[in-house]
Amino acid sequence: MKQLITNATLLTLAGDHEPRTKGGMRSVGLIRNGAVFMDKGLIQLVGLADTVLRDPEVKKGQIHDAGGRIVMPGFVDCHTHPVFGEARLKDFGLRTSGKSYQEIAAQGGGIVSSIRSTRGATESELTQRLLDQSSRFTECGTTTIEAKTGYGLDKDSELKALRAIKHVAAGSPLEFVPTFLGAHAIPPEYQGRPGEYVDMLIKDVLPVVVQEGLAKFVDAFCEKGFFSQFECRKFLKAGADAGLGVRIHAEQLTRSRGASLAAELKAASADHLDHADAVDLVKLREAGVIAALVPGSNHFLGHRDYPDARKIIDAGVPVALATDFNPGTCPCWNMQEVISIATTQMGMTVEEAIIASTINGAHALGLGKTHGSLEKGKQADVIILDCSDYRELAYWFGSNIVSKVFKKGKLL
Repeated sequence: MKQLITNATLLTLAGDHEPRTKGGMRSVGLIRNGAVFMDKGLIQLVGLADTVLRDPEVKKGQIHDAGGRIVMPGFVDCHTHPVFGEARLKDFGLRTSGKSYQEIAAQGGGIVSSIRSTRGATESELTQRLLDQSSRFTECGTTTIEAKTGYGLDKDSELKALRAIKHVAAGSPLEFVPTFLGAHAIPPEYQGRPGEYVDMLIKDVLPVVVQEGLAKFVDAFCEKGFFSQFECRKFLKAGADAGLGVRIHAEQLTRSRGASLAAELKAASADHLDHADAVDLVKLREAGVIAALVPGSNHFLGHRDYPDARKIIDAGVPVALATDFNPGTCPCWNMQEVISIATTQMGMTVEEAIIASTINGAHALGLGKTHGSLEKGKQADVIILDCSDYRELAYWFGSNIVSKVFKKGKLL
């Protein structure tokens, strides 16, 4: 159906088909008294209302008067872990009572509890839970997410999780980009043998993932106590050789050398980067790797330190923001909250945070030419905010100020 949004304050984010860096992360493409015309799932016209309304086709569209409010691209959340069996509420209660991670793990909590509940859930149950979660993302203005596995950590459960993503993607308006995060943690049955576990993933799971077309990316957690740079390289290179894109959890808890591996493999993104240094940033910039920052997990865990977004941006590395939605360290699906944290805790301007949550997030998923900005010919993923000043997006933290969401031109 044809849709026309008029009387809008547009944030088009129009520009070159490249990830935005440095000063380019402050150019939001503001147009007052603008309009957007959508048809056949694409943006057909966008710009000043007087110009858009001259086209006779726009008169055939359903009219949405934005009343001077902000109209912008839907959020692209480029780092989530949405497939799991149960929320980790017991862990949360223990942590808020002062228990350490080690104490929680000793009581059967932590990632082991997510492995247990995910393995115990049927494919149908995982599908239904993910479907329920997907509507919460779209209600908050997110129109595309990257969705990782990583809580099954055996052949059957990782494939079950990927198939759940495929099922939901076929029927949900939320768009999914699936990632096989087989190397997320070392499962209990492989403790002390991470190399053997990686070999199993490469030999037994990856071929099925590729054969069934279940993932677009592979991912690994490069960190002490998880997977070494050598083990991550082996797994990620096997995925790349099989035709999948590469992502990596890097420099989250310690300086793990994951960022340099991301540069070596020309990964789509290096995520977290809490402990990245100047050398890492030079390598990432030169390799064209996007820094995907996920401050929601720092916030939820009560960490005082956040990734140094200001340093990363000033180094010329393109920055994306994401929720890191997961049951253990960030049960948050609202990108508006992440934008607020980024501006108040990480030294980002509101403009930079908006760019990082839309067009740069799209580039982190290989979708920069089709998603993430309001430009003619791009997918019509559009949101209307209940505000007339885009700074309110970060200012009114803890609330949802999205009033309308269009996905592929359809009003959700």
